[in-house]
Amino acid sequence: MSYSIETLCQHLEGDDVNAHFGAISYPIYQTAAFAHKGFGQSSGYDYTRLQNPTRAQLEKTVAQLEHGIDCIAFSSGMCAIGCVMELFHPGDHILIDEDLYGGSIRLFREINAKNGIEFTSAPLSRVNVEEYIKDNTRAVYLETPTNPMMNVTDLAALARVTKKHVILLIVDNTFLSPYFQNPLELGADIVLHSGTKFLAGHHDAIAGFAIVKDPELRDRLRFLFKTTGAGLDPFDAWLVLRGIKTLAVRMDRAEQNAERLAAFLDSDPHVTRVLYPGLPKHPGYEIMKKQARGFGAMITFDVPSREFAIAVLEHVNVILFAESLGGTESLITYPVTQTHSDVPKDVLERNGIHETTLRLSVGIEGVEDLIGDLRQAFQKAAELCGWSQEA
Repeated sequence: MSYSIETLCQHLEGDDVNAHFGAISYPIYQTAAFAHKGFGQSSGYDYTRLQNPTRAQLEKTVAQLEHGIDCIAFSSGMCAIGCVMELFHPGDHILIDEDLYGGSIRLFREINAKNGIEFTSAPLSRVNVEEYIKDNTRAVYLETPTNPMMNVTDLAALARVTKKHVILLIVDNTFLSPYFQNPLELGADIVLHSGTKFLAGHHDAIAGFAIVKDPELRDRLRFLFKTTGAGLDPFDAWLVLRGIKTLAVRMDRAEQNAERLAAFLDSDPHVTRVLYPGLPKHPGYEIMKKQARGFGAMITFDVPSREFAIAVLEHVNVILFAESLGGTESLITYPVTQTHSDVPKDVLERNGIHETTLRLSVGIEGVEDLIGDLRQAFQKAAELCGWSQEA
C-alpha cells in the first residue's frame, strides 16, 4: 500500500511502534556511545557521531518524503552543503546558479575555491546550460525557486543535460520542502535541505539534510559524514521529527496565506516589484505547475527606497524582523545586510537584489492580520519618508 505524503509525515513505512514500548513520540536516545553484549556483537549502534536511533528515524523519514534511498542528517544546512562539496577534488569545476543563499556563495568562494574547486555562476533558469559545461565540470548546483529572487529552473530539462554529460545535479529544495517538490523524481542526484526551515518548522532547531538515490553516492557521502563528524544531535533530531508531523498542514496554510499576501503586495501602491512564483505573471509559473505541487510560502518584494525598507522593518508588529524562514511565525528579512551580506555589491545588483528589497517568509497566522500589519507598516514608512503615490 502506498501512503499519501500527509500520512508519511506521521508514519514511517514499516515502522514498529511496539519496538519502543508503544511510544508514539519516537524516543530521544541522548547518549554518546552504545554498549556491546560481547565482541563482535553490535546492536547496530556504536557511537552517536556515526549513528544514533533518533537521528536514524529522522533520516528514514526525510528519505521517504524525498523518495530517496538514504538521507544524512547534519547539524546545519551549511554542514550538509560542506560535506557534499567534499565529493569533489582540486581542479574540478562546478556550475552554480548566480542567485543562491549568501552562505552557500560564501562557502564556495572562501572555502571550496581555496581548495582548488572552480566555480562558474550563471542564471540557470535563463541560459543554455550546455554552453557553460567544460571538460572538468563535475556538477551543477542550484536552488529552485532561488533565494531571494524566486527564479525557477526546469529541473527535468536540466537533468537531461546533466545526465548527457555524466555530471551530478545538486538541488537545494529548502524553499518548497518535500511536501511541494521532489527533485530526485525530476532527475536530481542529490537533494539538500536546511532542515531548520520548513521541515522543523518552529524556529527551534538547526539541522541540514542530504538525500540521494544512488547506492554508490550514498556510500561515499556516508564515509565523508563519518569522517567530518557534523552529525545532527539526538535532541534536535527529535525536534525536527516532531516538526515534520505538522509539515503538511503548515505548508498548506502558509501557502494559502502567501497567495493572499502576494496578491495584496501586487496591488499596493507602496510596492514596486513582487516576486512570487504563484503569481500567473511570474516567468516560472508554468514550470512550477509542472514540477511542483504548490508555490510555497516565500515572497520577495521591493519598496520605493532604502529608507522606506528600513522603516517597514522597524514598524511591523505581527511579522517579525528576523533572518530565518520556514516557521509558523511570519518573518521579514533584509537580504543586503542579512542573508546576502557577504555577497559583493556588483553581484547583488546584477542579480536584482537592491537596498529596496525585502524577503518575506509567510507563516500560519491569520492572513488578515498579516495584511493589516504590512498595510500599517507601509503607511508609517510613507509618513516617515515623505512618500506619496504621486512622488
